[in-house]
Amino acid sequence: MKFDDAANMADAIIDRVGHKIVLALPLGLGKPNRLTNALVRRAMDDPSISLRIFTALTLEVPRPSGDIEQRFMGPVLERLFAGYPELVYASALHAGTLPQNIQVYEFFMQAGRWLNSPRQQQNYISANYTHALRYLLDANVNVVGQLVAPTTARDRFSLSCNPDIALDLLQARREGRADFIFAGETNLELPYMAGNAEVEASMFDLLLDSEALQFPLFAPPREPVSPADYAIGLHVASLVPDGGTLQIGIGSIGDAVGQALVLRHRNNGIFGGMAARLRMRGEERGPFAEGLYGASEMLVECFIDLIEAGIVKREVDGVLVHGGFFLGSRTLYQRLRDMDPQQRARIAMVPVSFVNDLHGNEESKRAARKKARFVNTAMMATLTGAVVSDGLEDGRVVSGVGGQYNFVAQAFALADARSIIAVRATRSTGGKTMSNIVFSYGHTTIPRHLRDIVVTEYGVADLRGKTDGEAVAEMLSVADSRFQERLLAQVKKAGKIAADYEIPDSHRDNTPQRIDTALGNARAEGLLPLFPFGSDFTETEVALMPALGRLRGASRRDLLMLALRGGTETAEARRGLERMGLARPASLKDRLYRRLLLAALAP
Repeated sequence: MKFDDAANMADAIIDRVGHKIVLALPLGLGKPNRLTNALVRRAMDDPSISLRIFTALTLEVPRPSGDIEQRFMGPVLERLFAGYPELVYASALHAGTLPQNIQVYEFFMQAGRWLNSPRQQQNYISANYTHALRYLLDANVNVVGQLVAPTTARDRFSLSCNPDIALDLLQARREGRADFIFAGETNLELPYMAGNAEVEASMFDLLLDSEALQFPLFAPPREPVSPADYAIGLHVASLVPDGGTLQIGIGSIGDAVGQALVLRHRNNGIFGGMAARLRMRGEERGPFAEGLYGASEMLVECFIDLIEAGIVKREVDGVLVHGGFFLGSRTLYQRLRDMDPQQRARIAMVPVSFVNDLHGNEESKRAARKKARFVNTAMMATLTGAVVSDGLEDGRVVSGVGGQYNFVAQAFALADARSIIAVRATRSTGGKTMSNIVFSYGHTTIPRHLRDIVVTEYGVADLRGKTDGEAVAEMLSVADSRFQERLLAQVKKAGKIAADYEIPDSHRDNTPQRIDTALGNARAEGLLPLFPFGSDFTETEVALMPALGRLRGASRRDLLMLALRGGTETAEARRGLERMGLARPASLKDRLYRRLLLAALAP
């Protein structure tokens, strides 16, 4: 049954399933926002309706904090998200107005967004991505909603960005293991991904399809890549063998890995020079002859750049990359839409059970995923190799496990695979720098008995099969030198390393200055740009970013020193001031902001 009004479709769902609705929504981009909002509004208006929503990664437009951030991000957010319909349940949760007859359960959260929400912390479901399906079946889901891309004839539809769990849910319904209404909502901006992601029109019980209800896809801006990110990416690139398999995650470190692989392939001499200056441990440094095959839970945008660069070119059954879901910039969606069908068919969207697991066609998966390198990021790592990626030691959840454990487990299950966990060695908050390599921590995502490879900007710690003492020594070698002595004292006190052990001199200069020196020439030549694969920011906005980052990470003392120093109003600085609305300050606060920005922009 087809609808052109979301409220009428919501009423039809209520008529069919009654007042107890268990709604499953895809992770991330594939949520049918119009339909979801209509159902939520019906339940908000009628307390007799019980609406339980099971989902992951509820996407929300970023909320700038502070006046400076608002000045910078306000126009950017307006450009990128104008017309995007925010999810009513998320807005109501933040406002504290979502009634108790509506509950939202997530197995993966937008990073940090619900950190201070007791309700959502309590409603978090700790699950591997591959286990989410069974939990949905156990919850007796009776409505599955999905954003879909239609053919012109409306005879077939693509699950596009999110076949990840939906395909397996539909299979469960065919087998009689589930009974639900499959409700689709069309979006003409979704790239039409064929193959496994394509379903017949008969699969849908209800369809919301109206030109008037179209909306722009959620398209977050790409993150700038820092020198530390690039150093991590270059170390990782030296661990990826030609002819192998690659999985990488979203974010600036993923982009850094992608650009490092491009440099290794296209500018091999320069890559070799940086390898020497960074004291790279990895021995995989040549161009890609056979090329790589991608098997990645998330189809990150740089996979397309790696295909175009001739790096991802090893086909498996005619496919270059298998992915479970995608989310990215407007450019990503446009690139996928603009591909001819034959090109697009080489990027296959499949269930996450295919990518994240070896079960099912295991023999062929093992053959395809040779020399796999599964690259994921973490917040912290302990000296004995445990990894902290999703939560804090007080029990609060930052994001979720997602598929990280799945890929670590695959790395041990495959004969020649490795798990690579990328961790920035330090983080800064309020002008204070802290180590992300810690002696111990009260929460673990990946336990130390699954320790493999940890990479920071300072190098590679190879932990697989090592004793605790050996693992500690490896981790100390990639920690920031400002924290090495304290960490060494802690492990000596605990008896986890020899009392007379000393960190080798070759690892005693792990400092940001060494990284800047090692990468300086390549950065000056434009080989390590802030946005290696394109940006949604203007040239002036990109030029402002280092200065704004400097202000954001400054302590009160640093800010006072910058305010006292000030800076010269060059032509470039004037463009930045105009963009930030500070060229003609009208208040004392604006004059202070202007002075701080000029100081931060100064060399």
